[in-house]
Amino acid sequence: MKIDPGTLAVLFPLLLLLLGLGFIVAIDTYIGRKQRRKMLVIVVLCLSLIAQNMWENALFVSRSNLALKNILSAYGYSVRPVILILFLCIISPEGKKRHWWALAGVNAALYFTSPFTGLCFKIQETNFVALRGPLGFTCFLISGLLLIELLIRTILRYRETRRIEQLIPVSVALTIAVSVALDVSMAMEQPVAFLTIAIVVGSVFYYIWLHFQFVREHEKDLQAAQRIQIMMTQIQPHFLFNSLNTIRALYAKDPPLADKTLENFGTYLRQNLESLSQTELVPIAKELEHTRLYAEIEVLRFPNVRVEYQIEDDSFKVPALSVQPLVENAIRHGVRSRKDGLVTVSTMREPGFHRITVRDNGVGFDPEETEAKDETHSHVGIRNLKDRIEKMCGGTVTIKSEPGKGTCVTLLIPDENEGSIKEVRK
Repeated sequence: MKIDPGTLAVLFPLLLLLLGLGFIVAIDTYIGRKQRRKMLVIVVLCLSLIAQNMWENALFVSRSNLALKNILSAYGYSVRPVILILFLCIISPEGKKRHWWALAGVNAALYFTSPFTGLCFKIQETNFVALRGPLGFTCFLISGLLLIELLIRTILRYRETRRIEQLIPVSVALTIAVSVALDVSMAMEQPVAFLTIAIVVGSVFYYIWLHFQFVREHEKDLQAAQRIQIMMTQIQPHFLFNSLNTIRALYAKDPPLADKTLENFGTYLRQNLESLSQTELVPIAKELEHTRLYAEIEVLRFPNVRVEYQIEDDSFKVPALSVQPLVENAIRHGVRSRKDGLVTVSTMREPGFHRITVRDNGVGFDPEETEAKDETHSHVGIRNLKDRIEKMCGGTVTIKSEPGKGTCVTLLIPDENEGSIKEVRK
């Protein structure tokens, strides 16, 4: 079998692209199992299109090859809509698929019966030239309809992405549309159909774009799980039990204070639950209000503890539940065993960033030793806080502690117009 060098020059890089895509899909951990299977089928079908082009153009012009040439041509036109349908199944697995496959079935039936009916194409026995039939545009029309639906569903599903990112699927669709126009305007016999090239290259770029969306969805799932873990860390059963006991005891001594404490307790629980759905930064004033609610309840239980606030800067935003967990750790693990326990919460504005400090005069600890051997809720919460501060606002968390002398936790939040802390320090 002899292949024209010009045809090989086009097909060989397409083959490498598809082999690379297949390998990436096989090892991609962000794509679901069903989506991976469909994507691998797409790769196989694209490879079959390349093989179809190679075989069809390598066939000797003879009557014995006429039937095979008809079959190869019909297959090439039949498989293109199927690739688009598989992408539709990936992007919209819950969508109704019957009408998609019905279109693909009608398209395949028309092309595979064309050697006998001449409806879509007919290869002349005299000179073996392929002529387009009255329904020769069926593949292009059905592919165009499927492409439009794929583009609409893609934009609707990922409408929250930046507009510049949506240019990628739009440009892929336009490239395929242009390739169809080129195929229609030129002679039917071409070394490699423009639509074949556009589908192969478009599949690669569209999957790259999809991969970014899968990664983003994965990160959102992790953030949701993290918020649940944070809430469970902050609302421990012992805190609920002790708070309710404190409120019950207050009703016997000071009913007005008990009413106020019960109201604070309810507000505190509601705000914790609201944090589950909070994906954006919140004003520092709101976070400090939540911190005060918690601290007022704990101070009733531990009269030896004081919580003071030195707020010089309140014009910035932070992730929800970023200050309150630090005050909780300071009380629970630092100062409640001290005769005169003191927790100080301060904020100040510095060039390029906002500084939040939670300092206590508690028992302290060795940060390196504790991190190496401890997996308590408090330190899991600190680790989660570090991740959220870094990912959500580009900030940092620094912990300084010494046994017997207390602990100081510092949060640096970059100014909204300044970028990350690392960039500010440069």
